[in-house]
Amino acid sequence: MPDSGPNHDGHRGQRRPGDHARSAGQAPSTGRGSARPVREYRRSRGDRVGDAIFSVLARAGVGPAHLLTTRGRKTGRARTNPVIPVVQGRQRWLVASYGAVPWVLNARAAGRVRLRRGRDRRDYTLRQLPPAEAGPVLQRYVRVASATWPYFQANKDSPVADFIAEADRHPVFELTPISEGRC
Repeated sequence: MPDSGPNHDGHRGQRRPGDHARSAGQAPSTGRGSARPVREYRRSRGDRVGDAIFSVLARAGVGPAHLLTTRGRKTGRARTNPVIPVVQGRQRWLVASYGAVPWVLNARAAGRVRLRRGRDRRDYTLRQLPPAEAGPVLQRYVRVASATWPYFQANKDSPVADFIAEADRHPVFELTPISEGRC
């Protein structure tokens, strides 16, 4: 059940201290051995090219990519980014594998997003999951989106507890449909 009001976390879509990957290059240890270096996300020319390719595929309805549209929290303009939602049955989640990037801040501020894949479009409300609920979703996401592995300390074979420990750096949003259509 979504929280009431457009702002689900009480932070008006602004960055919080634990929202981004640590710039020191090490994620905190979970107490099980040494910490694996974690890459900090910086958008590069290659990322722009990759996003353009994923956007074309999402518009064509090919592959797992969807186009996520949020309203800019400052400008109010529509902002679109390719994403790969986690799907299990009828449930959907969005994972911010790179931390609190602009789409995360915009989605928090607006409290709703639109996903598009091919001709299918659907609007959703969202709720940010607490770490205990986010851990299993993060684990599933890492198995699906292998390009994001460098941004996680846990790997695809790590136990859920390792993903719960990382949940503060990778926000996860549960999506609840609010409009007609199929996606």
